[in-house]
Amino acid sequence: MYSEVKVIDKVREPWKAFVESPAGTGNWHAFNLPFDKVIAAADEWKSIVKGHPKLWLCWNVNDSWCLLQQKLAKEAGWTPVVGWDPMCGVGRPPVAPGALCIDFNATFGMPSLFMHVPLELAFLWIEDKLAFWHSDLLLPRSEMKYLSDLFGRLEGKEMAAVFSYGGIQNVFRLATHRYWELCGCTTRAASKDQFDKGSGWWKNIAFHPNAPQDREEQHRRKSLIPEHGIAIRYWEKRYGGTVRKISERKISRGHFSVTTTKPYKIAATKAEEMNINFDLTEIACDFGIDDLLERTSR
Repeated sequence: MYSEVKVIDKVREPWKAFVESPAGTGNWHAFNLPFDKVIAAADEWKSIVKGHPKLWLCWNVNDSWCLLQQKLAKEAGWTPVVGWDPMCGVGRPPVAPGALCIDFNATFGMPSLFMHVPLELAFLWIEDKLAFWHSDLLLPRSEMKYLSDLFGRLEGKEMAAVFSYGGIQNVFRLATHRYWELCGCTTRAASKDQFDKGSGWWKNIAFHPNAPQDREEQHRRKSLIPEHGIAIRYWEKRYGGTVRKISERKISRGHFSVTTTKPYKIAATKAEEMNINFDLTEIACDFGIDDLLERTSR
C-alpha cells in the first residue's frame, strides 16, 4: 500500500557523537532497516487495531502505572494500545479490559525501543487518530476530558502536542523550541505528511529517508538540535503543519520524572525507580482516580 515511500540510500557520515544513539530510540542517523521490513511489521500492528479509530498509546515501563493509564484512556473514550521497552525491565504488560497489546519490537529485536518508533510510523498502522503520553504522566479526570475533547476535534493533517522552549532561559533561542511527547495526538494524515516531508518525531532529520539532499536544506537540517520533537516544530514552521499546542503548565503536576522530582533515587530498572520514588496510591488518591487502582491479572 505504501510502495510510493521512497528510501534514499545515503552515506551515513559521522556527525557529532550524539547522533550515534541507537536506532530504537528514534534516530534516523542510526536507523538502517530495510523499509519493506518496517512495512511488514506495521501491517501486523494494523491487523491488531483494526476497527479502533481512536487509539491511546500507553508505553509500559511499570505495570501498575501502565494499568492506571490504560483505564484512564479507556474511561475517556479511547482504546488503549499498549507497548513496552525491553530495556526497562518489563516484559509483556498486563492489559486492562478493552485494551490492546502489541509487541512493537517483535520484528525489529532491538535492545531498547522507545515510544517514538510506533509514533513516528503511525501513518502505516492507525486508522484515524493516535493519542500518546509519557509513561510517567497521570492526570485527574478533568484534565483527561480536556485532552480527549482537544484530540477529538483534530481533523485532517492536524495534531496536538506539548510545546517547550527548552527552559525559561531559552525563550528567545528559537533553535531550542520543540514539541515533545509528554502527551499529544496525531492524525494518520498528519503523520503521513510529516513522513513525506521528512520531518517527524525522530531526531536527526538530515538523515530521514525523505530528506531533500540539496546542500542548503541539508545544512538547515543538520543545524537543528538533535532532539526528539525538534522536527515537529520544523514541520510546522517550514511546511505549514498545524499543531494544536497543549499547555505544559496545565498538566505539569501530573508528570512524575527525574526532571520533576528531587531527590530522585536511581535503581536497576525504570520500573523499580518509579516504585521507590513515587507512591502511586497516594498520587491516585490526590487526583481522585484511586477507584481505578484495582488489580488486573495478566
